[in-house]
Amino acid sequence: MSGHSKWSTIKRKKGKTDAERAKVFTKIGREMTVAVREGGPDPTINSKLRDLIAKAKANNVPNDNIDRVIKKAAGGQDKNDYENIVYEGYGPNGVALIVECLTDNRNRTASDVRHYFDKFGGNLGTPGCVSFMFSPKGIILIEDDGLDEEKVMDDVMEAGADDYKLEDGVLEISTDTADLHNVREALEQMGYAISSAEAAQVPATYTRLEDPDSLVKMGRLLDALEDNDDVQNVWHNLENEEDLPE
Repeated sequence: MSGHSKWSTIKRKKGKTDAERAKVFTKIGREMTVAVREGGPDPTINSKLRDLIAKAKANNVPNDNIDRVIKKAAGGQDKNDYENIVYEGYGPNGVALIVECLTDNRNRTASDVRHYFDKFGGNLGTPGCVSFMFSPKGIILIEDDGLDEEKVMDDVMEAGADDYKLEDGVLEISTDTADLHNVREALEQMGYAISSAEAAQVPATYTRLEDPDSLVKMGRLLDALEDNDDVQNVWHNLENEEDLPE
């Protein structure tokens, strides 16, 4: 996932092929493996795993696939040693990007990410070169055309969220990252169907691309990064993501 308002990204990816949807599960599966190793296979006591199971189901991953990954990780059958690595840099015309990776081969991932930045008019930077422009936030998305804004406002505040935005039938809720799990559970208990709930990097300022060539390069850079199995999330400060070519 990417961007500052994630709904544009979701709309852009509604038509993904089966192969591309399989890539999404590959990424979630890695996260689930790490979560099981760190907190155990029981989602009732491992909140991170519980959130990832919800994320997998929201992406239409079959229950059998989810159970298989959990059992494999719990039984020590997945021998890969994954580590978290974060890359920072600039895309075309100074768009800031943060690339979060989960990899079993640091050299391969670094080489791939650098290649994508170079190929599509970007510049891979040093740690901290753009992260100061972002703040960590919990972002919860609910897709529902029938939401009543007055009720939404009351429910969101009661759940402990910081802020919300209702636009085009999509409710985007922001929380402190430490409160994300509790807010999501509170909203679910109120009857809301959560489309996604995860920690995000939200930019303080935005960069707008007007040049068609820059928009094409930016779109290809994002596609290349997100198609890489090692890349878990891409965050950026492109203001007009909806203008990226399909």
